[in-house]
Amino acid sequence: MSGIILGENQYGKAENRIVRIYRDTPRHEIHDVNVSTCLRGDFSAAHLEGDQSDVLPTDTQKQTAYAYAKEKALRSIEDYGLALARHFVHDVAPVTAARIEIDEYAWERAEVNGAGHDHTWVRKGQEVRTAAVTVDADGEWVVAGFKDLVILKSTGSEFAGFLTDPYTVLEPTHDRVMATSLVAQWRFDTTEVAWEPTYVDVKARLIEQFAVVQSLALQQTLFHMGRAVLEHHPEIVEIRLSAPNKHHFPYDLAPFGIDNHNEVFHADDRPYGLIQATVTRDDAPPAGPAWDVQRGWLG
Repeated sequence: MSGIILGENQYGKAENRIVRIYRDTPRHEIHDVNVSTCLRGDFSAAHLEGDQSDVLPTDTQKQTAYAYAKEKALRSIEDYGLALARHFVHDVAPVTAARIEIDEYAWERAEVNGAGHDHTWVRKGQEVRTAAVTVDADGEWVVAGFKDLVILKSTGSEFAGFLTDPYTVLEPTHDRVMATSLVAQWRFDTTEVAWEPTYVDVKARLIEQFAVVQSLALQQTLFHMGRAVLEHHPEIVEIRLSAPNKHHFPYDLAPFGIDNHNEVFHADDRPYGLIQATVTRDDAPPAGPAWDVQRGWLG
């Protein structure tokens, strides 16, 4: 009979909701984040014997995340994540690796008398910015990105010439609505990055390519989007894109004697096509643990 052993394991404090407000000037600044910490190392005694002597409590990880929002600043989520991960690896034994995953929720200033108010904001409804930072004895990895960016183009998209079989009923089209809730994540080969302007530029280039490419397939569009980012950002070596197809089907108005020339649609949320692609440099350094996620690790 084969033996039973402990496999890979990790632990941490998931989804710490932290709001940091800078009040050192009359015009305040807000940063609203969801922070998950994850520690890796030899924690076999805790699993096999219930010995917690090497286990830094998840509550301590939570307290550290809140304290670092003040002590180490919380302006760029990448720098904040690096500070946390470096602390856990360099200052806490027996932690050999740490991963910090962060979602940032954007706010915009409320407009009062034509100007942004100094200390009132309205929650923005676009994408959620993300960062995943991993630090271990071999190096440091940063993956930046966003999720839930809903984007739609009303034309400039086709889908024809596809493989068919006896179960195919889909009709080819050369003029369709293309929409998605985009997830994008890009890996850097350095931590010396101007995080804020880089994020803004990468997002802008992704949106631009989605808009201007005459799409013969969503797969083609994703490649153009990823290539545009890598062409303009040598510090980025890989980008992963996930695009659920938010289908819009022309609604049949013929029973009412009404012509519908791609003007009225039924928006269908499921089932949906899920198109995913990685665009990378052929000389990209190894990813190491950069993509070893914490949340959803077992699923």
